[in-house]
Amino acid sequence: MFAAATKSFVKQVGDGGRLVPVPSLSEADKYQPLSLVVKKKRCFLFPRYKFTSTPFTLKDILLGDREISAGISSYQLLNYEDESDVSLYGRRGNHIVNDVGINVTGSDSIAVKASFGIVTKHEVEVSTLLKEITTRKINFDHSLIRQSRSSRKAVLCVVMESIRTTRQCSLSVHAGIRGEAMRFHFMDEQNPKGRDKAIVFPAHTTIAFSVFELFIYLDGAFDLCVTSVSKGGFEKEETATFALLYRLRNILFERNRRVMDVISRSQLYLDDLFSDYYDKPLSMTDISLKEGTHIRVNLLNHNIPKGPCILCGMGNFKRETVYGCFQCSVDGQKYVRLHAVPCFDIWHKRMK
Repeated sequence: MFAAATKSFVKQVGDGGRLVPVPSLSEADKYQPLSLVVKKKRCFLFPRYKFTSTPFTLKDILLGDREISAGISSYQLLNYEDESDVSLYGRRGNHIVNDVGINVTGSDSIAVKASFGIVTKHEVEVSTLLKEITTRKINFDHSLIRQSRSSRKAVLCVVMESIRTTRQCSLSVHAGIRGEAMRFHFMDEQNPKGRDKAIVFPAHTTIAFSVFELFIYLDGAFDLCVTSVSKGGFEKEETATFALLYRLRNILFERNRRVMDVISRSQLYLDDLFSDYYDKPLSMTDISLKEGTHIRVNLLNHNIPKGPCILCGMGNFKRETVYGCFQCSVDGQKYVRLHAVPCFDIWHKRMK
């Protein structure tokens, strides 16, 4: 009876399909904001999901003892009173009969009356919660996490809003013939034939709720799926490996781009340097041919191995040469390696 009444409430209130009816009166207190529920798909024949309550809250599955600071706001939603006539030949009518156990002999319909009165909506401050979870991690040793992770169909969800009653409420059912005036009795002693049933439940009973799914990464970080497009669950190892390879690819690509940028700038510098050398007359550049200037020598003749040119071989391109000059010294080395043309003359021109 309670499940039928909450389903009818959700169907009439709507909320874009996010609102879920509480399935049982005995579990109504477990669907409070920040409580955890498990969402499971029944099977491919039933598109709807089944939500199962848990005794845990979001804080219980997080590492550390720090409380969640996100506040909960509340406000009055509406005043709900509903009376409906349900056919016994429909699925909903059969469900109510089986749930309540009412005597339906000689009846073809059930009159259902739900009096919830003023109901209030309690919801978590989403923006505050999203900021806080960026620094929190999931505890993979928690029993709920282990069990949910081992099930392929289970998705952990956190309750983000709940709708509650504000006063003592009643639900009553009467079996009769369609067209009769509805009669409701709140005590079975007044109705010995058992054609009427009624229940009364206390104030502050949750009748509906909505959830955000959790997507949990392998490193313990997690996201709230705030839209219906994003789906919750656990990150798969192969997905994480692909993501790691993709990040490494981007890092290598960026590093190669920077290297090529440095090479390009170095090449431009050398091109400018050499063009400046070749654009000038020989008498101004070929200083080594003048009397008293430094002399090119083959360093191999002096048991000095081939090595990078001091002018154009210090960058990413290791341009090597066997020529050099003994009259010049750098960093305590009594010679310098220089290409015969044009580095030798450019070097001495700059030194002069």
